[in-house]
Amino acid sequence: MSDRDQNEHRPNHGDVNSDSQEDRSLNEQSPPETVDEHDLYENLTEEEIREIIHEQKGMHKQTVNNSKPKGPPFPKWVFWLIAVFMVINLGAALPRIFSIPAIDFLQTSVTLFMDEDMQAHKQSIALVDTGSSKGTGFSVHPEGYVITNHHVIEDREQLWVYMNEKGPYSAEVIHTYEEIDLAVLDLEGSQFPYLEVNEEPGDLTGQSIYFIGNPLRFSGIANEGKIIGKTDAVSIEEDAYMLDAPVYKGNSGSPVMTEDGQVIGVIYATKDDPEHGRIGLAIPIEALLEQTGDTILPKSNDKSSKEQP
Repeated sequence: MSDRDQNEHRPNHGDVNSDSQEDRSLNEQSPPETVDEHDLYENLTEEEIREIIHEQKGMHKQTVNNSKPKGPPFPKWVFWLIAVFMVINLGAALPRIFSIPAIDFLQTSVTLFMDEDMQAHKQSIALVDTGSSKGTGFSVHPEGYVITNHHVIEDREQLWVYMNEKGPYSAEVIHTYEEIDLAVLDLEGSQFPYLEVNEEPGDLTGQSIYFIGNPLRFSGIANEGKIIGKTDAVSIEEDAYMLDAPVYKGNSGSPVMTEDGQVIGVIYATKDDPEHGRIGLAIPIEALLEQTGDTILPKSNDKSSKEQP
């Protein structure tokens, strides 16, 4: 966790008025949140992933051993029969035996991408590579305007963007708003696929949502969840959506979409909530549009996703 999270520091910004300064002082006195922003985009090494898998296998093996009833040994032919059965059903059995997050969200992603609309949305998802870390972004304009988190790009050593299995594209940061943890990049090029933005989503409590990102070193993984409501976030100067959804490292900058594919928020953190447990947090897209206006959106913001020609 960064120093900013531990100290509940809200960064100053030139456009913040005196009322916002007073509100910020009050919020700094509120109980601390357990917000882990950086765990959403720092990489897991291959060795760490292997360790997770081995640990899960070991736990499963121990559980099986402990649950075995004591009794006389089986005849050898029974063991051979079981072995043949396991080999035949290995492909179907492994995902359920080793129910680790990587397998679970991959299964969900495969199911979601059977939908043609979801496949089209995926074309607008970007991988943001800063040299020291990787995060997610998404295109909202055919000229290559990509939204991501400020904390994804703030310590960048470089800035390359990959999208729709193409790239790297050179990118320039044209807007950055630390107080809401959002940034807008401008990619070199044109005719990019993009997502529609819902500029006035209204109350979304209880609504089903989808998001696509690059968690745990995978690329273009879709997942689903629902909006619990909003919370008074400490690490940003905006109320955040609380998501009942599986959010992992690499999901920072992922677009939160309604069932019809409209973007209503951007994932930026997770939180240990006393009532709901581990939840995702997303910045409402209106917070960014209040800063940029509609200058980052196309004139015809009328389709959920546009295919790259």
